[in-house]
Amino acid sequence: MIKSIQTKIILLFFVIGIILIGTLSFLNIYMLKNMEQQVSNQIQVLVKDQIIQTEIIAIIAIIIFVIITLLVGYYVSKSVRKPIKSLIESAEKIADGGEVEIKQISNGKTEIDELVNAFSLMTGKLKQNLNELANQKKQIETILLHMTDGIIAFDMDGNIIHINPAAISLLNINKTEHSFNEIFAKFDINLEKIVYLENWTSSEQRINIGEKYVNLLFAPFQDENDKPAGVIVVIQDITEHVKLDNMRKEFVADVSHELKTPITSIMGYADTLLESEYDKEMQVKFLEVISSEARRMAKLVTDLLTLSKYDNKKITKEETEFDLGELTKKCIERLKFEIEKKNHQVECFVTANVPPVHADKYGIERVILNIISNAIKYTPENGTIKVYVGFVYSDAYIKVIDNGIGIPEKDLSRIFERFYRVDKARTREMGGTGLGLPIAKEILTQNNGSIDIKSEFGKGTEVVIRVPVNKK
Repeated sequence: MIKSIQTKIILLFFVIGIILIGTLSFLNIYMLKNMEQQVSNQIQVLVKDQIIQTEIIAIIAIIIFVIITLLVGYYVSKSVRKPIKSLIESAEKIADGGEVEIKQISNGKTEIDELVNAFSLMTGKLKQNLNELANQKKQIETILLHMTDGIIAFDMDGNIIHINPAAISLLNINKTEHSFNEIFAKFDINLEKIVYLENWTSSEQRINIGEKYVNLLFAPFQDENDKPAGVIVVIQDITEHVKLDNMRKEFVADVSHELKTPITSIMGYADTLLESEYDKEMQVKFLEVISSEARRMAKLVTDLLTLSKYDNKKITKEETEFDLGELTKKCIERLKFEIEKKNHQVECFVTANVPPVHADKYGIERVILNIISNAIKYTPENGTIKVYVGFVYSDAYIKVIDNGIGIPEKDLSRIFERFYRVDKARTREMGGTGLGLPIAKEILTQNNGSIDIKSEFGKGTEVVIRVPVNKK
């Protein structure tokens, strides 16, 4: 295109020049020929010579003009066409994502050359800005891709502008759902209400999806003219928060109930003793009930304080080196009265040369007593309880196996929850608070140990306690 324009300019310049030279020469020759007819013969000879000279001059002028035209064309090519071609090539490189070589401006350059250099500088800066924008876009996309919170952006028509994988997973969005209404209509959430009736302030809603609880934050956004442009939705999985909140409420309710029951019993028996006269035997019976309920309440408060100290890491551990087998045997000896009372057969086996453990001896002893005591309580009379002490890899372990009532499978996942009891009435009757296993787990966690329970309802339970050995 540039070459065509250049050719037209040169041709136009050439044609005009030829016309001017030809016209002037023709007029001059015409005037001389008229003069030749009007003068004498001697002068006619001079006129003819003048006509010949004029024609020769015209031919020479045309040749000189052709040369000048070629020089002008060359100058136009160098000064105009080449810089413009350079501009076009630079623009094409930018369009194709290529690099542009930026030339420094030096003395002797024409205005076109300076324009080319200015354009090169501008395109180089533009290229740099585009690269920065591309990098920022990639960074934002990477962040959104790996966010645990879901993000969805909708335009004013409710179409999805952007969505990350977390949002798809949290809302269970399928491939056929591509708009706001298709995703949120089932939760009775309306786009127009959010955009126009919320005064352009963010709003929150909580929804339940299967077993998940999800919090939705709707934040409308505007365009450069401050007109509604769409809505961004932030999706947060608050399932664990809801569960913890429910556990807290249940915990408060359980504590209130557990304290209220013995207090009511104590108050009832005490009021009865004060209001009526009973013989010595009845008074002793009432006082035994009051004493039993008071001890149960004291144990409950003690267990709650213990858990609170572990939660706030206020327990001072006195770590010592001790023999786990010997400690287990001493714990069984301390429970001898309860064992004989139910006529259980309890056997203890140390299956290997167990290295000494380095842990909080008092805490581990409390765990062992709790586990063996539970086996005694929940195994019917004349039951069998076997205790194994051994060593595997870097852990010493205690395995307690009984043939007691067992734990239903549905309850196994919750037995370490505070105040959770499989049979509340029977557990309360046996003096349990529902805090023994949670305390045991906290103690073992503090000592880098673990506890696992396997059970089959009606057949028995197996509890395995692991404590790291003292490495030398």
